[in-house]
Amino acid sequence: MSRSLSKGPYVDDRLLKKIAGKKPAQTGTIKTWIRRSTISPDMVGFTFGVYNGKQHIDVLVTEDMVGHRLGEFSPTRKFVRHGGKMQKEIEAKAKEAEIASAQAAKAASDAASTSAKK
Repeated sequence: MSRSLSKGPYVDDRLLKKIAGKKPAQTGTIKTWIRRSTISPDMVGFTFGVYNGKQHIDVLVTEDMVGHRLGEFSPTRKFVRHGGKMQKEIEAKAKEAEIASAQAAKAASDAASTSAKK
């Protein structure tokens, strides 16, 4: 749910103090646990290490990110994959088909090169 327009965006003061008077090229990664802070135009170019509950994930702030929250770019859940045993079988068959088509293409190119030499 977004914040009221009369209140304005929430930008944490501690983050603004960390970037105040600094240039993005001079500073390294700025570690932060403040995922709820809105990205302001002052933050463009800086790299923030946003904590996801386990580690800090580097987020390079660009102009497109202004108005979004820092936490949006540091996912807290790891997606493994859908499927299971059936999905693995489907992927194995697709890989076998890819290898077979690559071998057929190689054989065709070898046959064409040998006929060109004659």
